[in-house]
Amino acid sequence: MTEVLRLALVSHAMTDAMSAGRFPTDEALNVVGRRQLAGADPAPDTAVVFCGPERRTRQTAELLGLRAEVDQRLADLDHGRWRGLDPGSVPPTDLTVWLTDPSRAPHGGEAITDLIDRVRGWMTAISTGRTRVVAVTHPAVVRAAVLIALDAPARSFWRVDVAPASRTELHFRGGAWTLRLMR
Repeated sequence: MTEVLRLALVSHAMTDAMSAGRFPTDEALNVVGRRQLAGADPAPDTAVVFCGPERRTRQTAELLGLRAEVDQRLADLDHGRWRGLDPGSVPPTDLTVWLTDPSRAPHGGEAITDLIDRVRGWMTAISTGRTRVVAVTHPAVVRAAVLIALDAPARSFWRVDVAPASRTELHFRGGAWTLRLMR
């Protein structure tokens, strides 16, 4: 029987930018986010735990009682010049390009395809020598991982809804990822 890697991707809890629908900055969790994590399931003791470098992922890990190693590959999608802005203040043609062409980044940050490649590299790196991994990260990183597991095209990125403080489980066995659960 082939060894199975169990990967739990935990989306950080609510922030003010999420609540207001703004492009994120390196903000802290808000009161709602802190409440979302009360009573959440901790990671298995045998898990290796990683988190993105941003304050909101580190705080989520801490509030879950996890001692996480920061991994830059779990950083949020780089929104470039749009950080902190409301989507309504972005030129509509630029926003349309970004939402419809995953290879473009009119904000000067990171394209969706670049994010997917970064996450794929991280998933490849963790796929051997471990049986349980927890990653506290961002909705965008979770979306990318789901697309990788399903071998779905990058244009499907915006069709995956990842809630704050949610958990997505993937399994890796026999050289392939499987989407196990989203909650």
